[in-house]
Amino acid sequence: MRFQLTLTRTTKQRMLPMDYQYYISAWIYKVLKQADRDFAAFLHEKGYGQSETKLYKLFCFSHLNFGKPRLWKEKKLFEILEHKIGLQISFDVPEAALLFIKGLFMSQEFYLGDKFNGIDFTVTGIEALPEPAFSETMRYRLETPWVVSYKAETDRYPKYLSPYEKGFRELSLKHIAEKFTNTGKGRITPDELIFKIYNGKNPDGTPVFREPEPATWLEESKYWKRQGFLIKPGSKEESRILGNLFSFELTAPVEVHRMIWNAGVSEKSSEGFGWVELINKESPQ
Repeated sequence: MRFQLTLTRTTKQRMLPMDYQYYISAWIYKVLKQADRDFAAFLHEKGYGQSETKLYKLFCFSHLNFGKPRLWKEKKLFEILEHKIGLQISFDVPEAALLFIKGLFMSQEFYLGDKFNGIDFTVTGIEALPEPAFSETMRYRLETPWVVSYKAETDRYPKYLSPYEKGFRELSLKHIAEKFTNTGKGRITPDELIFKIYNGKNPDGTPVFREPEPATWLEESKYWKRQGFLIKPGSKEESRILGNLFSFELTAPVEVHRMIWNAGVSEKSSEGFGWVELINKESPQ
């Protein structure tokens, strides 16, 4: 279930840290965590029983839509010129929760940023967005990076894999399968999923999607790029998480696609990673 939020600036501040995703995540998490007990009671009243559904566990969000800001690269700041900006958020929750979530976020007042730079906002609009028609094979474009991490026992820090590296495909599909199992809607194994990455077009203009391993071709491909965000910026726990942007094709049960749409495809989706949009068959990029 996706929602379009309208955020309205309430003060004259216009400077926003470029790594703003952490602050959005922290704000959403705070709102949801405070309402979690009420949400559990709500589900029980609606006949969903005493499930383990947690409002704050399976969510994702898009980039902020703030037009064309001024860039202050040396200060790592955006100067936001728009008075109203857009944000999409999504939750893997029953449709019956629509009005509950709308009521939760409408009129919320919050500060987005660090102790030096940030903007005060009020949520002045929230609209539930229609769900696409899902099929077993879907094509997506990543709007925020897909993170695949690996940490050996001897490693101090996790390694963030690129699509061409060994283990990327295996760990990606394992994460999707485990995430789906955690929704309580069923079980699936990675072997039931078919994952292909966009690699240009055929001479007749039709798009080419190829499995990422073996991946010599992918290392040389121009159709993906690395991108990352700072998490907990300015603190002792500050770290940069790296992921990858590309278009892909996934064959999976319809409910798995619905979960990806509502809760992100990546690790760390609740921190803004793995937000996808649909692509049409003619133009994957």
